[in-house]
Amino acid sequence: MPRSAPRNALDRLRTPRGLHGFLKGASVCALIAGLLSPLSPAMASDTDSAEVATAAAPAEDHCGGQCSDILPPGQNGNATLAQILLNQAFGTQPAHAEDQLGPYANLATGYSALTNDKIDDFFNDASFGVPAGQVASTVRPAGRGDVTIVRDKKTGVPHITGTTRYGTEFGAGYAAAQDRLWLMDLFRHVGRGQLTPFAGGAPANQGLEQQFWRSAPYTEADLEAQIESAAAKAGERGELALADVDAYVAGINAYIDASDRGRYFPGEYVLTGHKNAITNAGTIERFKRSDLIALASVIGSLFGAGGGGEVANARSLLAAQEKYGVAEGTEVWESFRQRNDPEAVLTQREGSFPYLPRPDDPQGRALPDAGSVQEEPLIHDRTGSAATAGAAAASTEAAGAAVTSARRGMSNALVVSGDHTASGNPVAVFGPQTGYFAPQLLMLQELQGPGLSARGASFAGLSMYVELGRGQDYAWSATTSGQDIIDTYAVELCQDDYHYLYRGTCTPMEKVERKNAWKPTVADGTKAGSYTMRVWRTKYGPVEYRATVGGKKVAYTSLRSSYLHEADSIIGFQMLNDPGYLDGPDRFRSAVQNINYTFNWFYADSEHTAYYNSGDNPVRADGVDAEFPVWARTDYEWRDWDPDHNTARYTEASLHPQSVDQDYYISWNNKQAEDYPAASWGNGSVHRGNLLDDRVGKLVAEGGVTRAALVRAMAEAGLADLRAEDVLPDLLKVIDSAPVTDPEARTAVDRLKAWRAAGGLRTETSAGSKQYAHADAIRTLDAWWPLLVKAEFEPGLGSGLYTAFTANLPVDESPSAAHGPTGAHAGSAFQYGWWSYVDKDIRSVLGESVQGPLAREYCGGGDLAKCRDSLLGTLKEASGRTAAQVYPGDDNCSAGDQWCADSVIHRTLGGIKHGGIGWQNRPTYQQVVEFTSHR
Repeated sequence: MPRSAPRNALDRLRTPRGLHGFLKGASVCALIAGLLSPLSPAMASDTDSAEVATAAAPAEDHCGGQCSDILPPGQNGNATLAQILLNQAFGTQPAHAEDQLGPYANLATGYSALTNDKIDDFFNDASFGVPAGQVASTVRPAGRGDVTIVRDKKTGVPHITGTTRYGTEFGAGYAAAQDRLWLMDLFRHVGRGQLTPFAGGAPANQGLEQQFWRSAPYTEADLEAQIESAAAKAGERGELALADVDAYVAGINAYIDASDRGRYFPGEYVLTGHKNAITNAGTIERFKRSDLIALASVIGSLFGAGGGGEVANARSLLAAQEKYGVAEGTEVWESFRQRNDPEAVLTQREGSFPYLPRPDDPQGRALPDAGSVQEEPLIHDRTGSAATAGAAAASTEAAGAAVTSARRGMSNALVVSGDHTASGNPVAVFGPQTGYFAPQLLMLQELQGPGLSARGASFAGLSMYVELGRGQDYAWSATTSGQDIIDTYAVELCQDDYHYLYRGTCTPMEKVERKNAWKPTVADGTKAGSYTMRVWRTKYGPVEYRATVGGKKVAYTSLRSSYLHEADSIIGFQMLNDPGYLDGPDRFRSAVQNINYTFNWFYADSEHTAYYNSGDNPVRADGVDAEFPVWARTDYEWRDWDPDHNTARYTEASLHPQSVDQDYYISWNNKQAEDYPAASWGNGSVHRGNLLDDRVGKLVAEGGVTRAALVRAMAEAGLADLRAEDVLPDLLKVIDSAPVTDPEARTAVDRLKAWRAAGGLRTETSAGSKQYAHADAIRTLDAWWPLLVKAEFEPGLGSGLYTAFTANLPVDESPSAAHGPTGAHAGSAFQYGWWSYVDKDIRSVLGESVQGPLAREYCGGGDLAKCRDSLLGTLKEASGRTAAQVYPGDDNCSAGDQWCADSVIHRTLGGIKHGGIGWQNRPTYQQVVEFTSHR
């Protein structure tokens, strides 16, 4: 599988679509009248809670009203059955379910006139506390006297203030359950590979549980051990973390009990058969420590685990060597891999940070024999609806799409040093892109208590600390970095297919199983069925493939450094929330060094900025090339590897890309630093990081950067078509090397030039028009790109190698490319594609200087005239395609609706749905910060 994987499995999660049919057979009004009609869960109180209308005194705040944030669609992610039915029938929304969606969407058409005093028209005021007169409610959860949860009128965000640490964390758990109980429950079942028994047997649910459990097949004992292990290594902070977790879980369970008594629990429990709406029979399972590890395994797998894909790399290398011979084939492969492309945009622009250098004489490489690779089967013993040919194919397709799809890595960051701002204080605009879901995976909160002072976003069910946000006089955020912490080992089989050689001893593999059964519900009418998921575990990780190497039977296993360590990052997040610890950039870097997932971390206070790349980077054996599978032998294991606990020697903190007070930082999942290779393919001369770097670099050169200016730069980059901005000019140079005499081609060229001259943006003609300016040019480029790439490269590479390379890196990821890495309506675009290959090849054919060129020239075989003919031929074909052909329509859009095809749609993970918004390539949660003073 490629290191980057096209469509995220979350996009396919089954939600209560059966509601539509259910509503046809029942009177909505009668149903609602017959049910209790409780308040919004976030606003409801139970007999153990007291409500008052006073605001607590805010904590020390050095932002001076210049901290803002946004997280669509809204804070409230829970809905009662009555609210779900009203939403499905009439489109009504529970309070605070989508009140952040409009401001978020409006930035796409309002950014160009943005000034500092208008920022909060598009963002929330992220100051600490709630102003007098803006308190919507104050709840003492479970009647406790040591914590209050204050919610503001505008957004309903919980501001949790405790006089004891236990009370504060109890309140955090209670507030999380108020806002995201159903989502939290859903994902603890995903993490355990038990989604179908909980939510139904739809093929999408099958694919989702299969994806995550294959990569993290934990037993219950594994889950329970991880939090205790993480705490034990951290001394007093570890003990504190355990106490925080226990208090947080107690708060979740207090809300479960209260909502059950008050009958305002999420309505999805009724629709999936877990609760009875009339009698209240049934139970909502209480949470425990291990549930948080199950949740963390899903989040870590999605956003914080770089690497893998060594088998796919081996396949494309072998295809290249078959076509060109070993030496030239290897050169061609390396030129497409672009491990350390000299033209790649960097986050850390000074210094070298060598990691995983390409060895001159690779050792231990275990490439498969041609045609021998077979994926390890996961599903066995199908029965009922799971046993039909159609159902088996559907779940296999869903699981395959999930496994081969790109982990979302769409976060971005723009941070400018105070030396270049109007105020002299650093300015930052940053946030994570976690997809668009309803309810959202993240939730907002403010935590104030002993050793805790922060506001920001956290993943639901893991919000005992703010994970991305601001403290009293500093803010921090992260982007996915994706450096390689996953390796593939070839374990030699012995005795049979389920024994392997481990350090010279024939050792049995461990069989781990999940037996899942489901039955139809109102939410999911899939007929009853069952199957068994089976994973074979070795010391070197779970088995993913089987093959032969030099005629020997092997199993390919996958080992990541964060496997069995999903809880280890808790200490780093605890430090980030501690005002007594975090007092500047040095402590910031010390804190995030405790985060074992692969992220780029950014920091800003009133005086300094900082950057650090986190992750447990295992030290490989000398001569091992981590791009390919290696033999599972002592000589090629990670240095100081302990197989029982999956620990190893890791690269020292000083070797990770990092700095303080660089003039500016940008990150959009691009290459981190010189000699620090990205695990994903596609980090070459053209990357969407260039869209930020060009704009921020220009602002810094001019000086006087403001918050509004930096937001404008982010917003414009988020509307830019990367192909139009950075590749189209060179394509047009080739075409203009001779007069264009064909009228149809001339019209297409003129349209593309006019669009490029206007900025190459995908923007509406006016706010709300749902029609793009330069619509014909955009349609033409969307149709042209895959045609031109294939015509440019397939003749030279041959169909076999071309296909192998497209498995490593998809050709395109336009906003409407449902076939692309993130699927349709996902927002994120232009991360994965062949833009650098086209750019380098076209510049070579034009005779321009290219650093790190491809090993050969491909367009027209290197002949400019033939290259031009190829481009013109495919352009003419593309320009003749109708909008309905380019944008064929789907469940959300009619054929030919270009704006809708690009639009961002929140994928429902529960019963509440939202309308689409115009396309933006932008973080889901985003902060705009400029601190005015320091403690």
